[in-house]
Amino acid sequence: MSQPTIAPPTQRLYSLDALRGLDMFWIIGGEEIFHSLAKITGNPFWKTLSEQFDHPAWNGFHFYDLIFPLFLFIAGVATPYSVGRELEKGASRQKLLWRVIRRGLVLVILGIIYNNGLRIHPLSEVRFPSVLGRIGLAYMFANIIYLFTKQKGQIIWLAGLLIGYWLLLALNSAPGFPRGDLTMQGNFASYIDRSIIPGRLYLVIHDPEGLVSTIPAIGTGLMGILTGQLLRNSPLSPSAKAMRMAVAGAVSVALSLVWNFVFPINKNLWTSSFVLLVGGLSLLFLSLFYFIIDVKGHKKWAFFFTVIGMNSILIYMSSRFINWKYATDGFFMWFNQLVGEPWNAFTWVFCFLAVKWALLYFLYKKKVFLRV
Repeated sequence: MSQPTIAPPTQRLYSLDALRGLDMFWIIGGEEIFHSLAKITGNPFWKTLSEQFDHPAWNGFHFYDLIFPLFLFIAGVATPYSVGRELEKGASRQKLLWRVIRRGLVLVILGIIYNNGLRIHPLSEVRFPSVLGRIGLAYMFANIIYLFTKQKGQIIWLAGLLIGYWLLLALNSAPGFPRGDLTMQGNFASYIDRSIIPGRLYLVIHDPEGLVSTIPAIGTGLMGILTGQLLRNSPLSPSAKAMRMAVAGAVSVALSLVWNFVFPINKNLWTSSFVLLVGGLSLLFLSLFYFIIDVKGHKKWAFFFTVIGMNSILIYMSSRFINWKYATDGFFMWFNQLVGEPWNAFTWVFCFLAVKWALLYFLYKKKVFLRV
């Protein structure tokens, strides 16, 4: 009888780098393509598409809400290929634990720098919660769960975090508000955040990257970790793995829409229904990329995104230290003058992205990557 095949420890998921790059493409300026088209044309189609690249004020979901959790999901998928590989090589869990904690805390520090720059501020003006901080903490705790539990335990943790967070908000509220209140002013998570987090919150009374809503975000990382274990360790054929991810993604989306009736989809609170929705969509995107790139071998088309995905943290942090608008005008002012108004606003976006991509390509060719 033939033995089940296990993915070799050195196998790299090219689809994961490409999907990470597509994710980062929107963060580094890609969304401005649709915003500029909406402004220039006034066309209802482009306006509707442009709205998908802004966040809803509170409840609801736009495509742009997927960008952040997709990155966290991808970090989880990579865990069995990094931490899992080191375990197989004989590294101790204690050693890997400190590595995971160190990485998580470094991301928290980078997030604080991203928010506030390298300047000294009064404590009351410092914003501590951040996108990178949320990724760092959720990644750290999800990886700790991975290190010390088996797959069944990880599933129990995922369910416990999502149900527990739902009950926490459903059974409590800010003082003076009815139990289970989910408004910005009355929800329990925001109340705890503004009670314990020093400095300023992004929305004064609420922070979308607050401490309490990091609890369900750990679940987003765990969904990625479970997916990574399927891809790396399952004896299924690659095509069957892609199909299983697609089915799991569809089921997760369906469950999120049902849960939405009692626990609304809300990125600001990172509600449990939101976790299932973005986790399901992430699975669907990854299944598609995995099937096209890693199963069918069609890699060339994704090179543009792969270059971005290989240096995602660097290009994200660069906006705090590089004046990309100044650089773009320096290289392409002449071109945009030739184009003229109003379409020069549209072409400028592509010039802006080209300058960023050129730097990333140079670093890619030199094999210079920022690792945390």
